[in-house]
Amino acid sequence: MQHATDYQSKLVTAGEAVKVIESGHLVDYGTFANQVVELDKALANRKGELENVSIRSAARVYGPPMVVLVDPKRESFIFNSGHFTLIDRRIHDYGLCSYIPILFRECPSYAQFTRSNAAMIAVAPMDKHGFFNYGLSNTFTRNVLDMADRVIVEVNPKLPRVQGGNNESIHISEVDMVVEADWNVPPIPEMPITATDRKIAALIMNEIEDGACIQLGIGGMPNALGKLIAQSDLKDLGAHTEMLCDAYLDMWEAGKITGQRKTIDRGKMVFTFALGSRRLYDFLDNNPAAASYPVDYTNYPHIIAQNDKVISINGALEVDLYGQVAAESFGCRQISGTGGQVDFVEGAYLSKGGKAFICLPSTYQDKNGQLHSRIRPTLDPGTIVTTTRSTVMYLATEYGITNLKCKSTWERAESLIQLAHPDFHDELVAEAAKMNIWTRTNKKCAL
Repeated sequence: MQHATDYQSKLVTAGEAVKVIESGHLVDYGTFANQVVELDKALANRKGELENVSIRSAARVYGPPMVVLVDPKRESFIFNSGHFTLIDRRIHDYGLCSYIPILFRECPSYAQFTRSNAAMIAVAPMDKHGFFNYGLSNTFTRNVLDMADRVIVEVNPKLPRVQGGNNESIHISEVDMVVEADWNVPPIPEMPITATDRKIAALIMNEIEDGACIQLGIGGMPNALGKLIAQSDLKDLGAHTEMLCDAYLDMWEAGKITGQRKTIDRGKMVFTFALGSRRLYDFLDNNPAAASYPVDYTNYPHIIAQNDKVISINGALEVDLYGQVAAESFGCRQISGTGGQVDFVEGAYLSKGGKAFICLPSTYQDKNGQLHSRIRPTLDPGTIVTTTRSTVMYLATEYGITNLKCKSTWERAESLIQLAHPDFHDELVAEAAKMNIWTRTNKKCAL
């Protein structure tokens, strides 16, 4: 009864809640699917009253924030994101979103450097014990709330209640204000699977053993791999990932994921955020098979490595002949973010029997239909290196897989050129020779 009384005493409208925001304040909006909606609308209504309010978020999934739409000159609100979705990218292209470079696993520790004036997050309804569950996004929420002057929760009965793990909820006694909402949690459309995705996935399938612990990034190729695993004779796979997507549900329903050979969190599908279909969200609601953890647990390499045979699958935009992976920008255009790629490449490498794969199609077409190689002699100026050449383990295209560990620069160049589209081989060989990373003993002569 006391919890209900506390709830009512803290219940306010969204408009009343955002009155605590002042000019110059720093406001956290939550991450992924626990970003606020009604509070965003209410804060946008204060455009013109406020100046220089800095807002932090990551991976927008509910459409452009209202604070951005009402303030195209960024006079009142400055929106920042630690990971770009298509929405973040589009508003960034218009100069209305700034990127925050991060290592995902480190995010919980960042809170100590930047205490916010208000943290506003969407949560599932309070339970009988007085706890609000974070739903689909655990990430570094607890740390942000701990380092905020005020905590405002936006309660939405349509958010699933996702079990921990740990640090998956906040108690009413720790909350300053409660706002009620009722918006739909948008399903994330499944990325289309191309013929190239299927070819790469088929190559990766040959590298997966019974009892492997799977981490999948986002994209068509991971989706293709999940479907192939679901149709395979593999058994007793585990799941330890940053993002839980529909591919895991496919593997679970096919009986391929049991988690029974995991060393830690046995029998649990471990993740820090989930994005996917309505079916996935329904699956996660109060399901003991899933465990939501903070990102400094899911993504810390030495924790990842406690499971054997970790298979990490992540994508890239481009790779140069030194083996540097660009997964977040084309030149100066921010496309995505560092995310957890580096975390899982390192964690899988440290795992006994583990393998970390960076996967990408060998080519792409520009808007004029011209074909370009994603394997480049060097990256264009401004392109961000996500995973360094010293860190990369396996790299895969539709033409094969290579392990770059312990390879010299000329051996790397040769291996990578073999993974490029044949139309670009001669050009890449000539460039490698100019770069002094080619020898007369290579399989193709430079002259």
